[in-house]
Amino acid sequence: MGKKVLVLMPDGVSLRNFAYTSFYRDGIEEGHRIVFWNSTPFDLSSLGFAQRLLAQGKLGPFTDLMKAARSRIELRLFEQREQDPIYRGYVFARANSTIKARIKSGIIQWYTWRYGSEKGLNRLRQKIKNSERQTTQYQRCKKALQQEQPDLLFCVSQRSVHSIAPVLAAQDLKIPTASFIFSWDNVPKATKVIETDYYFAWSQLMKNQLLHYHRYLTQDQIMVTGTPQFTPHYNLALIQDRAVFAKAIGIDPATTFICFSGDDRTTSPKDEWYLRDVAKAVRQLNQNGRDIKILFRRCPVDFSDRYDKVLKAYTNEIVALPPLWKKIGEGWNTVLPTLEDIHLQVNILYHSAGVINLGSSMVFDAVTHNTPCAYMNYNYLNAAAVYQKGVYVYDFVHFRSMPSREAVVWLEHPDTIDQALAQMIDHPEKTIEAAQKWFETINVPPAKEASKRLWHHINAIGS
Repeated sequence: MGKKVLVLMPDGVSLRNFAYTSFYRDGIEEGHRIVFWNSTPFDLSSLGFAQRLLAQGKLGPFTDLMKAARSRIELRLFEQREQDPIYRGYVFARANSTIKARIKSGIIQWYTWRYGSEKGLNRLRQKIKNSERQTTQYQRCKKALQQEQPDLLFCVSQRSVHSIAPVLAAQDLKIPTASFIFSWDNVPKATKVIETDYYFAWSQLMKNQLLHYHRYLTQDQIMVTGTPQFTPHYNLALIQDRAVFAKAIGIDPATTFICFSGDDRTTSPKDEWYLRDVAKAVRQLNQNGRDIKILFRRCPVDFSDRYDKVLKAYTNEIVALPPLWKKIGEGWNTVLPTLEDIHLQVNILYHSAGVINLGSSMVFDAVTHNTPCAYMNYNYLNAAAVYQKGVYVYDFVHFRSMPSREAVVWLEHPDTIDQALAQMIDHPEKTIEAAQKWFETINVPPAKEASKRLWHHINAIGS
């Protein structure tokens, strides 16, 4: 007999993993009863899903500040344990432009100092829980859980501070809890905010990281499932005929497509200059007899005008294909993915001869279609100069999982992009094998079976 699973959906970006994939259908087919506990602005009932709404209640008075301090303490401890300064790069400066912001920063600094040891961290983790147990939201969640009586509370992301209260309420009612690690880089970045009874990891590598960084966890708490986010790429029904796709975007199907996938402003503050450099290289290649178009897909949460001048200057080389996300609020987490955008992304990558970006996981989406990826690997210090020592993001821990540098094409300098792109187009096999090995390192194969593995392990909890 199947379980009743209450799926806690704390943020809209998780829709792509658990609403727009086969996750729900696979669970129903195995006889489970599934209810989404929905904190997003998206109406999941429109997809035919059972849902219970959960408004984001007020946090405890110091919970968010303690959470920020916890992350900083963990990163400092990671640095000390590993003797590796890279963890400092995961700490982002807080805004201090107002008196209120400066007071908050001061409180975070105090918590970081007061609880800045291994034992202190454990005390701070407990203080965060105690803080959330005092909230009205905790009581609301407890009442909702008593009404629903699920066999399992499954939170689809480990990083939302608003998930602490519902998870604690479930645990206090003796309801088993599980959470999913949202992204491939999340564990070394100290983003594990909630503490559940079980964790679903992308790979054995991620399981090892959870055990390494969070020493209070045990082997049997962590189950390797993979992530559902890549499964749409294996759905052949989503792929359009090339002529149909080309007509929809206004390009001759005989043209070679290259996707430039934009980054957010924090990761790539000069991303528009990278697009300009790639466009220059494509113009040069076309003048030498090629027929190439850049399909420009900006970061879904970047609504700036920073690319406008480049798009205007290179209208013959660039076709803008904005992500089909919906903006229904002011915060980044109110920009929601859509099912239509997943279909668009699948077809862009399937029909492209390569994808270019600065250090994103798009390399793994691409390799599902045997499409090579190129990484920008130089840094702008100002409008005129090129910094030759690479890009700092590739020093981060998650890039150490790359089996060899051949997993991507490295764009090392604006003057050599045209040569690198020509090689990528003419000889994609040079990177595909290494990229596939990298993909299988960070996400357990076969990737298309992730949802089924999730339900297999969910079924085993408490059985």
